[in-house]
Amino acid sequence: MTPLKLVVNGAKGRMGQTVVSCAAADPELHVTAGVDLGDDLDSAIHGCQAVVDFSHANATAAVARICAQSKRILVIGTTGQDGSSRQSVEDSAREIPIVFAPNFSIGVNALFWLARKTAEILGPEFDLEVIEMHHRLKKDAPSGTARRLAEILSEIRGQSLENNVRHGRVGMLGERTKAEIGMHALRGGDVVGDHTVVYAGPGERIELTHRASSRETFAKGALRAVKWAQHQPPGLYDMQDVLGLK
Repeated sequence: MTPLKLVVNGAKGRMGQTVVSCAAADPELHVTAGVDLGDDLDSAIHGCQAVVDFSHANATAAVARICAQSKRILVIGTTGQDGSSRQSVEDSAREIPIVFAPNFSIGVNALFWLARKTAEILGPEFDLEVIEMHHRLKKDAPSGTARRLAEILSEIRGQSLENNVRHGRVGMLGERTKAEIGMHALRGGDVVGDHTVVYAGPGERIELTHRASSRETFAKGALRAVKWAQHQPPGLYDMQDVLGLK
């Protein structure tokens, strides 16, 4: 079998280095180039079939456009994009298959599924809180994974994420409303990524937690997404699609 050729964008970062290392151990993949800030992605992708992007949110729109123009598969693991960047990804997905996920861990995607089902079962009597912790160098907050968890909970409740998420609490705020979803971002040390969803009801509480101890779990998930995407038509996908959880 001829290996799938790919370029890793953001290759000098923590995740980029891990993706390169994991791809090197996979006989179905071959990294043709590692690209980072200041390098020419447009030139590098001529020798590949796919791009895995773990660079920076500010680069997402340009990366998506370049891949769409060159008809290259794109897997995006960067988080923190604004509305304009997300729109660029959606536009580019009309031309190529794009897997755009806040987290490529198989375990976290199981957490997404479980969070949805648990919220459906428990109903509106349970208060919802999302807690995440990452290493001290992480720049965006809350994490893309925590935001996705809050989006899932908001969808189940049929309410607006922007209007009902409360980021931390301080001062005399009054009683907690039934509609709000608490969001709490912790930063410190070298924590790879912890996420917990709390369902607090009358007389009982359920907590769903995922803890990542190695970046390899994210890298291997992203590489799994690349191999899956090569058999898909143009469109915007996430890891729930890759894992068949939808």
